Parts: sequence; C-alpha cells; structure tokens
Amino acid sequence: MQTDASIPAPASAQDVLARVQAVRTAAAVGIGLPGPQAPTTAQRLRARAGGGLAVVGDAAAKKWRSSRAPRSGSDGQLVYAVGDVHGRFDLLQTLLGNIAADAAGRPNLLIFSGDYIDRGPDSALVIERLIGLRRHLGASLFLLKGNHEAAFLRFLDSPSTGAAWIEHFGGGATLRSYGVASPEPGAPERAFVAARDELLGNMPASHLRFLQDLDLMIVLGDYAFVHAGVCVDASLAEQTEDDLLWARREFLAAERRCEKIIVHGHTWASDAPELLSHRIGLDTGAYETGVLTAVRIEGPQHRIVQALDATAEARRSNTRTAPDVPLIGLPLDYVNPAAGELAAMFSAPTVNRPKIPS
Repeated sequence: MQTDASIPAPASAQDVLARVQAVRTAAAVGIGLPGPQAPTTAQRLRARAGGGLAVVGDAAAKKWRSSRAPRSGSDGQLVYAVGDVHGRFDLLQTLLGNIAADAAGRPNLLIFSGDYIDRGPDSALVIERLIGLRRHLGASLFLLKGNHEAAFLRFLDSPSTGAAWIEHFGGGATLRSYGVASPEPGAPERAFVAARDELLGNMPASHLRFLQDLDLMIVLGDYAFVHAGVCVDASLAEQTEDDLLWARREFLAAERRCEKIIVHGHTWASDAPELLSHRIGLDTGAYETGVLTAVRIEGPQHRIVQALDATAEARRSNTRTAPDVPLIGLPLDYVNPAAGELAAMFSAPTVNRPKIPS
C-alpha cells in the first residue's frame, strides 16, 4: 500500500488543462503518430456492406453495422491491436512511434482493446492523446470499451460506487490525473459526490464524449477484437456487454476456437503476451510491468511490437528472469472471490444481446 508521502499531490484544474493542451499541441505536429492513412479507403471499410468489417457500438446503440461472411486472415488489412494502457502515457507515446516505424508508411488499421484509465499516473493525458489520434486517423482507428471505462462511467452516475472503484480498480490515479484528490478509505458518500463533481468540472467535455462513444467489438476476417473475452457458450452475435467487458476464467480456460480468433486484453500474468491458436492476449500489465504490447496482424502472420520503460529494460537485461515468469502485484479483482459482485456493481444496468443482421 502506498504511503501518503508516495502519492503525488493532486494537480490544479489549471495544471490539468495545461497538460492536456500540451498533448494537443504535440499531436498537432504528429509526435508518435503512425503515418496518415488514406481516408477514402478507410471510410469505405466502414461504409461498404461487402467489406468484411463489423462493429458493435457503444452501450446505448449496441447495433451491428453491415457485414458479410468475412474472408480469411485479417481481411487483407495490416492491423495493429494494442493492449491495456492504464494511464501509461509514456509507454503509449513510445509504442505509437514503434508501430509507425514497423508499418513503414503502409496504410493500417489501429485497434485499442480498452482500459485506457486507472492505476497508471496519466489517464487524462492518455485519453487526450487518443482523441487526437482519432482526429488524425479517422475511420482507420477503432477504440474498444474496457471494464475500467465502464466502472468510471458508473462512478459518474453513482458516486456511491467510488470506494470500490478506487480500492479495486485504481480509480484514485484517474482522479489525481484530473487534479482531484482521492477520498480517503472509509470516507462518507458525500466525499465521493464532491470528488465526482470536481472531476466533472476539471474534465474536458471531449473526454466524457470519448468514454461514452467506445465500441464493444470489432470483427475483421478471422479475428474478433474485444476487451476481455467472450462467453464461450454463445455465438459472437449473442455476446452481451458484460461478456465482452468482464469475461475471464471460463474464457481463458477454454481451449477451442469461438468462431473467430479472439484478440483481447483485460488479464495479464507477466510482461509477455499470449499467442495461442484460438486467442491472443495483449494485456501485459503496463502499469505494473512497464511493458505495453501490440500485435501486428497481417493475414495469418503475427508479430509483437512492444514499448518498455527503463525498469522493464533492466529486467529484460537480466537473463535469469524469463519473460514468462509471473510478476507480483496482480489486481485484486483477478483473485478476489467477490470479483463477480464487482462486475455486477459496475456493469451495464440492462443486458442486451446484439444481433448480426441477416
């Protein structure tokens, strides 16, 4: 547990806005951005019914866009899918540069698996960076919703969930990134209401719109991109938002393919991704391990692209530590018997299974 001395003092609202503006300025000159994409090609991917691309939208819409029976592989596209960022703005910047170098100017699709906030120090800057990236890349960028975004939005609607959000999801780091002091453990509900109100006062409106407009699933060729996983006993068309944001034990234990190869984040045990025949796990615990991971998908071929901080570089240089050795510090919701109760507290209030149109 952190001591009071180890927790950085909350920034002022003016400092938050100044830092956000700095990110906007950096984005305007293209720092760390993949090369510009051809917008007409990208727009056609979304618009044409024969493109082999389907998107499940946010919780309000939950509708599948037009698709047909997909082709094999990644539907002829060069795709980069990125794991959970969790407030590691520094690693996000580095990874974007690494992806740009790897793509070498080739048009590509960029898919983020959700969990942009909490635990790491710079949630506000991560969101601002992704907003700028979306302006630059347009329809070549897909942003999935994670369970941490769901928990954040639930806190905004119901501050009574604030204690659980802070304790189990690292929400205090998100508050501090917006210049808001995190209520102490055991604080009364009015303290969380005050923190919520201050947060809304400090947060740019574009950040709230960003969180409310995230996709739930991207289907492309042989792959389905989701945040957490899927219900293995249901078709992709029958997945609920809760399935896509909270799946863990049963999904991870399954050894068979669920219609598509599932590319997901949400669960990590080391700083190495999981590359299996039926799923690709991209979460490498960036906030804890200092490693943010992406997978390059081109047809049936996969290649890992990573960003490492100085601590991770030092750990990798120690040949006695294999990259698949489990690391300490796993989140409480991985092992807590009440994890199901946490999911119920922060999940969507209503369950609706989107259907693929015939």
